[in-house]
Amino acid sequence: MAEKDLSTNLKQRKRKEEISMNELVIMHDRQAVTTSLRIAEVFGKQHKDVLEAIGNLAAENSAAKFFAAGTYENRGKQYPMYYMNRDGFTLLAVGFTGRRALQFKISYINAFNSMETQIKTGYVIPGSYAEALKLAASQAEQIEDMKPKALFADAVATSHTSILIGDLAKLIRQNGVNIGQNRLFAWLREHGYLIGSGDRRNMPTQRAMDLGLFDIKERTFQNPDGSVRITKTTKVTGKGQQYFISKFLQN
Repeated sequence: MAEKDLSTNLKQRKRKEEISMNELVIMHDRQAVTTSLRIAEVFGKQHKDVLEAIGNLAAENSAAKFFAAGTYENRGKQYPMYYMNRDGFTLLAVGFTGRRALQFKISYINAFNSMETQIKTGYVIPGSYAEALKLAASQAEQIEDMKPKALFADAVATSHTSILIGDLAKLIRQNGVNIGQNRLFAWLREHGYLIGSGDRRNMPTQRAMDLGLFDIKERTFQNPDGSVRITKTTKVTGKGQQYFISKFLQN
C-alpha cells in the first residue's frame, strides 16, 4: 500500500512539473517573459522571497529595465508581482543552486528560445487549453469570413465569359462591397483603366488592354437610309473580373 501511495505521489509530482515546464514563459507586451509567481512555484521558493530578491536587483539602475511591476488577483484581492525578460531571469536565477535548479534553468532557457522564435515568426503557440480554444475559434471565424470570397475568386478565375461593367458591379456588391455601376465606372476612370473624356470615354485605356482586362465588342447596325452604324461596348474579361474583384476584396 505504501509503495502504491509513493508511486502515485511521484506520478502526481512529475505531472505537476510537466505542467509547470509547459507554462514557464508567456508573451506579454510582445515580449517573451516569465513572472515572479512562476519562478517561486517552479523553484520551490516563497513568493515574498522572490519579490525581495527582484526588488534588490531592480534597485540597480542598470538592471531595472529587465523587470516590470505587475499585480495578480487572489480571492478578490490584488497582490504585487513582477514580469521579467530573459536577462532579468538570468540575473535572478544565478543564485539558485543545486542539480534540480540547474535542470529548471535549462528548461527556462529552452522555453525562452521557443517563445522568442514564435514571436519572430508571427505564430505563437497557445500556452494553455483555454488559449488554444480561443485561437481555434478565432481561426474558424476567419476561415468562414474568407470562404465566400475565396470560392467566388476561384470561380471567376476559371471564367471565360466577358461581362458588362454593370454586371461586375453587381458581383462585387454581392460580396459585401458597397458599389454600383456608376461608382465602378468612376473608379475605373479615376484609376486609369478607362478613358475619362472625349469620344472614347469609358473605352479601355491601352494599359488596361495590354493587361488583358477588357474586351471591346463591336456590333454593326444598318440604318434605314442604308448607312452603317458601329457600336462599341466595353466588357470585362475573365482575367479582368479576377483582377478587379481581388482588388476590391483586399480593401
